[in-house]
Amino acid sequence: MNATMTAPAALAAAKVLADLLADPDALWPGGRPDGWRAWPQSLAGGAAGIALLHVERARTGHGDWDTAHRWLTEAVRGEVSGAVNANVFFGVPALAFLLHRANSATGRYTRVLARLDAATTALTRTRLAQAHLRLDRGERPPMEEFDLIQGLSGLGAHHLSRYGDAEITEEILAYLVRLTEPLPDHGGLPPWWMNVGTTGALHPDYSGGHGNLGVAHGISAALAVMSQALLRGLDVPGLTGAVERVCAWTDRWRQGDDLCPWWPGLIDPEQVASGCVDADLHPRASWCYGASGTARAQQLAGLALGDPARVRTAETAVLATLRDPAQLDRLPEIGLCHGMAGLLHASWRMATGTGNAHIAAELPHLADRLLTALHRPGQDPELLDGAAGAALALHTLGTNHTPAPYWDTFLALA
Repeated sequence: MNATMTAPAALAAAKVLADLLADPDALWPGGRPDGWRAWPQSLAGGAAGIALLHVERARTGHGDWDTAHRWLTEAVRGEVSGAVNANVFFGVPALAFLLHRANSATGRYTRVLARLDAATTALTRTRLAQAHLRLDRGERPPMEEFDLIQGLSGLGAHHLSRYGDAEITEEILAYLVRLTEPLPDHGGLPPWWMNVGTTGALHPDYSGGHGNLGVAHGISAALAVMSQALLRGLDVPGLTGAVERVCAWTDRWRQGDDLCPWWPGLIDPEQVASGCVDADLHPRASWCYGASGTARAQQLAGLALGDPARVRTAETAVLATLRDPAQLDRLPEIGLCHGMAGLLHASWRMATGTGNAHIAAELPHLADRLLTALHRPGQDPELLDGAAGAALALHTLGTNHTPAPYWDTFLALA
Protein backbone atom coordinates (compact mmCIF):
# COMPACT_ATOMS: atom_id res chain seq x y z
CA MET A 1 0.00 0.00 0.00
CA ASN A 2 1.44 3.43 -0.90
CA ALA A 3 0.85 6.66 0.98
CA THR A 4 -1.87 7.93 -1.35
CA MET A 5 -3.91 4.77 -0.78
CA THR A 6 -3.48 4.65 2.99
CA ALA A 7 -6.17 7.07 4.12
CA PRO A 8 -9.09 5.66 2.09
CA ALA A 9 -8.19 2.06 2.95
CA ALA A 10 -7.75 2.87 6.64
CA LEU A 11 -11.07 4.71 6.79
CA ALA A 12 -12.86 1.93 4.93
CA ALA A 13 -11.50 -0.70 7.32
CA ALA A 14 -12.41 1.41 10.35
CA LYS A 15 -15.95 1.75 9.02
CA VAL A 16 -16.30 -2.00 8.51
CA LEU A 17 -15.18 -2.64 12.08
CA ALA A 18 -17.38 0.10 13.49
CA ASP A 19 -20.41 -1.27 11.63
CA LEU A 20 -19.75 -4.70 13.13
CA LEU A 21 -19.64 -3.07 16.56
CA ALA A 22 -22.67 -0.83 16.04
CA ASP A 23 -25.30 -2.60 18.14
CA PRO A 24 -24.59 -3.56 21.77
CA ASP A 25 -27.41 -6.10 21.76
CA ALA A 26 -26.40 -7.74 18.48
CA LEU A 27 -22.73 -8.02 19.41
CA TRP A 28 -23.40 -10.72 22.02
CA PRO A 29 -27.14 -11.45 21.96
CA GLY A 30 -26.91 -13.77 24.96
CA GLY A 31 -24.28 -11.79 26.81
CA ARG A 32 -20.57 -12.55 26.77
CA PRO A 33 -19.80 -15.76 28.69
CA ASP A 34 -17.02 -14.23 30.78
CA GLY A 35 -19.34 -11.59 32.22
CA TRP A 36 -18.48 -8.70 29.89
CA ARG A 37 -21.95 -7.28 30.40
CA ALA A 38 -21.16 -6.96 34.10
CA TRP A 39 -18.31 -4.55 33.32
CA PRO A 40 -19.79 -1.91 31.00
CA GLN A 41 -17.75 0.91 32.54
CA SER A 42 -14.39 -0.58 31.48
CA LEU A 43 -12.53 1.48 28.90
CA ALA A 44 -10.18 -1.42 28.24
CA GLY A 45 -12.59 -4.30 27.74
CA GLY A 46 -16.16 -3.08 28.16
CA ALA A 47 -18.81 -0.93 26.55
CA ALA A 48 -17.03 2.30 27.47
CA GLY A 49 -14.15 1.42 25.14
CA ILE A 50 -16.39 0.64 22.19
CA ALA A 51 -18.35 3.81 22.93
CA LEU A 52 -15.14 5.80 22.55
CA LEU A 53 -14.72 4.47 19.00
CA HIS A 54 -18.22 5.60 18.04
CA VAL A 55 -17.83 8.97 19.76
CA GLU A 56 -14.63 9.69 17.84
CA ARG A 57 -16.19 8.64 14.54
CA ALA A 58 -19.18 10.89 15.20
CA ARG A 59 -16.91 13.80 16.18
CA THR A 60 -15.21 13.66 12.78
CA GLY A 61 -18.38 13.16 10.76
CA HIS A 62 -17.67 9.53 9.90
CA GLY A 63 -20.19 8.05 12.31
CA ASP A 64 -23.54 8.99 13.78
CA TRP A 65 -24.35 10.22 17.27
CA ASP A 66 -27.28 7.82 17.65
CA THR A 67 -24.88 4.87 17.59
CA ALA A 68 -22.53 6.64 19.96
CA HIS A 69 -25.43 7.38 22.31
CA ARG A 70 -26.49 3.73 22.37
CA TRP A 71 -23.02 2.72 23.46
CA LEU A 72 -22.75 5.56 25.97
CA THR A 73 -26.01 4.37 27.50
CA GLU A 74 -24.59 0.86 27.70
CA ALA A 75 -21.42 2.18 29.31
CA VAL A 76 -23.25 3.88 32.19
CA ARG A 77 -25.65 0.99 32.75
CA GLY A 78 -25.80 -0.31 36.30
CA GLU A 79 -23.83 0.76 39.35
CA VAL A 80 -20.78 2.88 38.53
CA SER A 81 -17.66 2.35 40.63
CA GLY A 82 -16.42 5.40 42.46
CA ALA A 83 -14.32 3.38 44.89
CA VAL A 84 -10.83 4.55 45.72
CA ASN A 85 -9.36 2.03 43.26
CA ALA A 86 -11.33 3.42 40.30
CA ASN A 87 -9.02 4.69 37.57
CA VAL A 88 -8.85 6.18 34.11
CA PHE A 89 -9.52 2.73 32.64
CA PHE A 90 -12.43 1.79 34.90
CA GLY A 91 -15.27 3.38 36.83
CA VAL A 92 -15.98 7.05 37.42
CA PRO A 93 -12.75 8.47 35.87
CA ALA A 94 -13.10 6.34 32.74
CA LEU A 95 -16.67 7.51 32.24
CA ALA A 96 -15.71 11.12 32.95
CA PHE A 97 -13.06 10.88 30.23
CA LEU A 98 -15.52 9.26 27.82
CA LEU A 99 -18.44 11.62 28.49
CA HIS A 100 -16.18 14.64 28.13
CA ARG A 101 -15.26 13.49 24.63
CA ALA A 102 -18.96 13.38 23.77
CA ASN A 103 -19.92 16.55 25.64
CA SER A 104 -17.17 18.70 24.11
CA ALA A 105 -18.56 17.94 20.65
CA THR A 106 -22.29 18.00 21.34
CA GLY A 107 -22.96 19.92 24.55
CA ARG A 108 -24.97 16.91 25.78
CA TYR A 109 -24.55 14.89 28.99
CA THR A 110 -23.65 18.02 30.98
CA ARG A 111 -25.35 17.06 34.24
CA VAL A 112 -24.02 13.52 34.42
CA LEU A 113 -20.58 14.75 33.39
CA ALA A 114 -20.57 17.29 36.22
CA ARG A 115 -21.25 14.51 38.74
CA LEU A 116 -18.56 12.30 37.22
CA ASP A 117 -16.05 15.16 37.24
CA ALA A 118 -16.71 15.94 40.91
CA ALA A 119 -16.40 12.29 41.89
CA THR A 120 -13.19 11.91 39.87
CA THR A 121 -11.60 14.93 41.53
CA ALA A 122 -12.60 13.69 44.98
CA LEU A 123 -11.17 10.22 44.50
CA THR A 124 -8.01 11.69 42.95
CA ARG A 125 -7.43 13.76 46.07
CA THR A 126 -8.00 10.69 48.24
CA ARG A 127 -5.43 8.79 46.21
CA LEU A 128 -3.00 11.71 46.46
CA ALA A 129 -3.36 11.85 50.23
CA GLN A 130 -2.58 8.14 50.49
CA ALA A 131 0.45 8.53 48.24
CA HIS A 132 1.88 11.40 50.26
CA LEU A 133 1.48 9.42 53.48
CA ARG A 134 3.46 6.60 51.86
CA LEU A 135 6.17 9.05 50.82
CA ASP A 136 6.25 10.52 54.32
CA ARG A 137 6.99 7.02 55.62
CA GLY A 138 9.84 6.63 53.13
CA GLU A 139 8.34 3.45 51.66
CA ARG A 140 8.54 2.25 48.09
CA PRO A 141 5.42 2.71 45.95
CA PRO A 142 2.93 0.01 45.08
CA MET A 143 2.34 -0.27 41.35
CA GLU A 144 -1.27 0.85 41.63
CA GLU A 145 -0.22 4.14 43.22
CA PHE A 146 1.54 5.72 40.27
CA ASP A 147 1.05 3.63 37.12
CA LEU A 148 -1.06 4.65 34.14
CA ILE A 149 -3.73 1.98 34.13
CA GLN A 150 -4.54 1.95 37.83
CA GLY A 151 -2.83 4.94 39.33
CA LEU A 152 -2.08 8.62 39.50
CA SER A 153 -0.23 8.88 36.19
CA GLY A 154 -3.46 7.88 34.44
CA LEU A 155 -5.53 10.26 36.53
CA GLY A 156 -2.94 12.95 35.85
CA ALA A 157 -3.21 12.39 32.10
CA HIS A 158 -6.98 12.80 32.36
CA HIS A 159 -6.92 15.94 34.50
CA LEU A 160 -4.21 17.56 32.37
CA SER A 161 -6.25 16.98 29.23
CA ARG A 162 -9.55 17.90 30.88
CA TYR A 163 -8.56 20.97 32.88
CA GLY A 164 -5.10 22.13 31.84
CA ASP A 165 -3.52 24.12 34.65
CA ALA A 166 -6.31 23.61 37.20
CA GLU A 167 -5.46 23.07 40.85
CA ILE A 168 -6.09 19.33 40.72
CA THR A 169 -3.66 18.97 37.80
CA GLU A 170 -0.96 20.84 39.70
CA GLU A 171 -1.55 18.65 42.74
CA ILE A 172 -0.92 15.52 40.71
CA LEU A 173 2.15 17.00 39.05
CA ALA A 174 3.51 17.96 42.48
CA TYR A 175 3.07 14.34 43.53
CA LEU A 176 4.85 13.07 40.39
CA VAL A 177 7.73 15.42 41.16
CA ARG A 178 7.92 14.01 44.67
CA LEU A 179 7.75 10.46 43.28
CA THR A 180 11.09 11.08 41.53
CA GLU A 181 12.89 12.43 44.61
CA PRO A 182 15.27 9.99 46.36
CA LEU A 183 13.95 7.97 49.27
CA PRO A 184 15.96 7.40 52.45
CA ASP A 185 18.08 4.26 52.23
CA HIS A 186 17.44 3.99 48.49
CA GLY A 187 20.43 1.69 47.94
CA GLY A 188 21.12 3.16 44.54
CA LEU A 189 17.65 2.29 43.27
CA PRO A 190 15.28 4.90 41.85
CA PRO A 191 12.44 6.08 44.11
CA TRP A 192 9.83 4.52 41.80
CA TRP A 193 11.38 1.05 42.23
CA MET A 194 8.64 -1.35 43.37
CA ASN A 195 9.05 -4.24 45.81
CA VAL A 196 6.65 -6.37 43.74
CA GLY A 197 6.46 -8.34 40.52
CA THR A 198 5.07 -7.26 37.18
CA THR A 199 1.48 -7.94 38.26
CA GLY A 200 1.78 -5.53 41.16
CA ALA A 201 1.82 -8.39 43.70
CA LEU A 202 4.68 -10.00 45.60
CA HIS A 203 6.26 -12.76 43.52
CA PRO A 204 9.19 -15.08 44.20
CA ASP A 205 10.68 -14.32 40.79
CA TYR A 206 10.92 -10.66 41.85
CA SER A 207 12.01 -11.01 45.46
CA GLY A 208 13.97 -7.78 45.10
CA GLY A 209 11.24 -6.02 43.17
CA HIS A 210 11.81 -4.27 39.87
CA GLY A 211 12.10 -0.94 38.13
CA ASN A 212 9.53 -0.67 35.36
CA LEU A 213 10.24 1.39 32.23
CA GLY A 214 6.92 0.71 30.51
CA VAL A 215 4.02 3.06 29.92
CA ALA A 216 1.24 0.83 31.22
CA HIS A 217 2.78 0.10 34.62
CA GLY A 218 6.05 2.00 34.79
CA ILE A 219 7.81 5.33 34.96
CA SER A 220 7.38 6.19 31.27
CA ALA A 221 3.76 7.15 31.92
CA ALA A 222 4.80 9.64 34.59
CA LEU A 223 7.51 10.93 32.23
CA ALA A 224 4.98 11.41 29.45
CA VAL A 225 2.47 13.24 31.66
CA MET A 226 5.08 15.54 33.19
CA SER A 227 6.55 16.29 29.76
CA GLN A 228 3.14 17.11 28.33
CA ALA A 229 2.56 19.48 31.24
CA LEU A 230 5.82 21.30 30.50
CA LEU A 231 4.89 21.51 26.82
CA ARG A 232 1.60 23.13 27.85
CA GLY A 233 3.43 25.71 29.92
CA LEU A 234 2.51 24.49 33.40
CA ASP A 235 4.89 25.95 35.98
CA VAL A 236 5.03 23.45 38.83
CA PRO A 237 8.07 23.70 41.10
CA GLY A 238 10.59 20.98 40.38
CA LEU A 239 8.84 19.64 37.29
CA THR A 240 11.76 20.08 34.90
CA GLY A 241 14.14 18.48 37.38
CA ALA A 242 11.79 15.52 37.78
CA VAL A 243 11.72 14.93 34.03
CA GLU A 244 15.51 15.15 33.95
CA ARG A 245 15.86 12.59 36.76
CA VAL A 246 13.65 10.08 34.98
CA CYS A 247 15.51 10.66 31.72
CA ALA A 248 18.86 10.11 33.43
CA TRP A 249 17.70 6.70 34.69
CA THR A 250 16.18 5.62 31.39
CA ASP A 251 19.36 6.76 29.62
CA ARG A 252 21.37 4.55 31.97
CA TRP A 253 19.43 1.52 30.77
CA ARG A 254 19.01 2.38 27.11
CA GLN A 255 20.42 -0.41 24.95
CA GLY A 256 21.44 -0.89 21.33
CA ASP A 257 23.35 1.69 19.33
CA ASP A 258 22.74 4.97 17.54
CA LEU A 259 21.01 3.19 14.65
CA CYS A 260 18.78 0.93 16.75
CA PRO A 261 18.32 2.16 20.34
CA TRP A 262 15.88 0.38 22.64
CA TRP A 263 14.80 0.30 26.26
CA PRO A 264 14.13 -2.83 28.33
CA GLY A 265 10.65 -3.26 29.74
CA LEU A 266 11.96 -3.57 33.28
CA ILE A 267 15.12 -3.85 35.34
CA ASP A 268 15.63 -6.36 38.15
CA PRO A 269 18.21 -6.37 40.98
CA GLU A 270 20.51 -8.78 39.16
CA GLN A 271 20.73 -6.40 36.21
CA VAL A 272 21.41 -3.51 38.57
CA ALA A 273 24.24 -5.50 40.16
CA SER A 274 25.78 -6.49 36.84
CA GLY A 275 25.00 -3.28 35.00
CA CYS A 276 24.00 -5.35 31.98
CA VAL A 277 20.83 -6.22 30.08
CA ASP A 278 20.87 -9.26 27.81
CA ALA A 279 20.05 -8.48 24.18
CA ASP A 280 17.46 -11.26 24.29
CA LEU A 281 15.42 -9.04 26.62
CA HIS A 282 14.68 -6.55 23.84
CA PRO A 283 10.90 -6.25 24.30
CA ARG A 284 8.34 -6.45 21.56
CA ALA A 285 7.40 -3.05 20.14
CA SER A 286 4.13 -2.96 22.08
CA TRP A 287 2.57 0.10 23.69
CA CYS A 288 2.59 -1.35 27.20
CA TYR A 289 6.28 -2.25 27.53
CA GLY A 290 7.98 -1.63 24.20
CA ALA A 291 8.94 1.10 21.77
CA SER A 292 5.35 2.11 21.00
CA GLY A 293 5.10 3.65 24.45
CA THR A 294 8.62 4.25 25.74
CA ALA A 295 9.87 5.99 22.61
CA ARG A 296 6.89 8.35 22.58
CA ALA A 297 7.55 9.22 26.24
CA GLN A 298 11.19 9.92 25.37
CA GLN A 299 10.17 12.07 22.40
CA LEU A 300 7.83 14.11 24.60
CA ALA A 301 10.58 14.53 27.19
CA GLY A 302 13.01 15.68 24.52
CA LEU A 303 10.52 18.23 23.22
CA ALA A 304 9.75 19.44 26.76
CA LEU A 305 13.42 19.81 27.70
CA GLY A 306 14.49 21.32 24.39
CA ASP A 307 16.75 18.31 23.82
CA PRO A 308 16.85 17.52 20.08
CA ALA A 309 19.25 14.60 20.61
CA ARG A 310 16.68 12.86 22.81
CA VAL A 311 13.97 13.47 20.22
CA ARG A 312 16.20 11.99 17.51
CA THR A 313 16.98 8.92 19.63
CA ALA A 314 13.29 8.29 20.28
CA GLU A 315 12.33 8.68 16.64
CA THR A 316 15.25 6.53 15.52
CA ALA A 317 14.08 3.76 17.87
CA VAL A 318 10.62 3.73 16.31
CA LEU A 319 11.93 4.06 12.77
CA ALA A 320 14.30 1.12 13.30
CA THR A 321 11.37 -0.94 14.57
CA LEU A 322 9.14 -0.04 11.64
CA ARG A 323 11.89 -1.03 9.20
CA ASP A 324 12.72 -4.35 10.88
CA PRO A 325 10.55 -7.26 9.65
CA ALA A 326 11.74 -9.41 12.54
CA GLN A 327 10.44 -6.88 15.06
CA LEU A 328 7.15 -6.49 13.22
CA ASP A 329 6.72 -10.26 13.12
CA ARG A 330 6.89 -10.30 16.92
CA LEU A 331 3.73 -8.18 16.97
CA PRO A 332 1.00 -10.28 15.31
CA GLU A 333 -1.88 -9.06 17.47
CA ILE A 334 -4.16 -6.26 16.27
CA GLY A 335 -4.70 -4.31 19.51
CA LEU A 336 -3.52 -1.06 21.03
CA CYS A 337 -1.85 -2.63 24.06
CA HIS A 338 0.03 -5.61 22.71
CA GLY A 339 -0.39 -5.29 18.99
CA MET A 340 0.04 -3.47 15.71
CA ALA A 341 -2.59 -0.81 16.39
CA GLY A 342 -0.55 0.51 19.31
CA LEU A 343 2.61 0.75 17.22
CA LEU A 344 0.71 2.30 14.32
CA HIS A 345 -0.92 4.97 16.44
CA ALA A 346 2.15 5.79 18.52
CA SER A 347 4.22 6.07 15.33
CA TRP A 348 1.59 8.30 13.73
CA ARG A 349 1.56 10.47 16.85
CA MET A 350 5.36 10.76 16.80
CA ALA A 351 5.46 11.52 13.07
CA THR A 352 2.83 14.22 13.29
CA GLY A 353 4.36 15.66 16.46
CA THR A 354 7.58 16.70 14.75
CA GLY A 355 6.82 16.29 11.06
CA ASN A 356 9.09 13.26 10.76
CA ALA A 357 8.59 12.25 7.13
CA HIS A 358 10.69 9.08 7.52
CA ILE A 359 8.35 7.64 10.14
CA ALA A 360 5.30 8.77 8.17
CA ALA A 361 6.62 6.96 5.09
CA GLU A 362 6.64 3.64 6.97
CA LEU A 363 3.04 3.86 8.19
CA PRO A 364 1.37 2.55 5.02
CA HIS A 365 3.28 -0.73 5.30
CA LEU A 366 2.32 -1.18 8.95
CA ALA A 367 -1.28 -0.24 8.19
CA ASP A 368 -1.32 -2.88 5.44
CA ARG A 369 -0.10 -5.51 7.91
CA LEU A 370 -2.84 -4.52 10.34
CA LEU A 371 -5.52 -4.63 7.64
CA THR A 372 -4.41 -8.14 6.69
CA ALA A 373 -4.48 -9.29 10.31
CA LEU A 374 -8.02 -8.00 10.75
CA HIS A 375 -9.26 -10.74 8.43
CA ARG A 376 -8.28 -13.42 10.91
CA PRO A 377 -11.35 -14.88 12.65
CA GLY A 378 -12.07 -14.60 16.35
CA GLN A 379 -10.99 -11.02 17.00
CA ASP A 380 -12.12 -9.60 20.33
CA PRO A 381 -14.26 -6.45 20.00
CA GLU A 382 -12.70 -4.57 22.93
CA LEU A 383 -10.73 -1.31 22.83
CA LEU A 384 -7.39 -2.16 24.41
CA ASP A 385 -6.67 -5.52 22.82
CA GLY A 386 -9.25 -5.87 20.09
CA ALA A 387 -11.10 -4.55 17.08
CA ALA A 388 -12.34 -1.27 18.58
CA GLY A 389 -8.77 -0.15 19.26
CA ALA A 390 -7.61 -1.20 15.81
CA ALA A 391 -10.51 0.72 14.30
CA LEU A 392 -9.61 3.86 16.27
CA ALA A 393 -5.97 3.71 15.15
CA LEU A 394 -7.01 3.26 11.52
CA HIS A 395 -9.65 5.97 11.77
CA THR A 396 -7.11 8.42 13.16
CA LEU A 397 -4.57 7.57 10.48
CA GLY A 398 -7.23 7.98 7.81
CA THR A 399 -8.56 11.30 9.03
CA ASN A 400 -5.18 12.67 10.18
CA HIS A 401 -7.31 14.62 12.64
CA THR A 402 -5.75 15.98 15.85
CA PRO A 403 -8.16 18.20 17.81
CA ALA A 404 -7.49 18.66 21.53
CA PRO A 405 -8.22 17.06 23.88
CA TYR A 406 -7.19 13.78 22.35
CA TRP A 407 -8.81 10.35 22.56
CA ASP A 408 -5.38 8.80 23.20
CA THR A 409 -4.97 10.66 26.47
CA PHE A 410 -5.69 7.42 28.32
CA LEU A 411 -2.64 5.89 26.59
CA ALA A 412 -0.42 8.86 27.64
CA LEU A 413 0.48 9.36 23.99
CA ALA A 414 -0.93 12.92 23.82
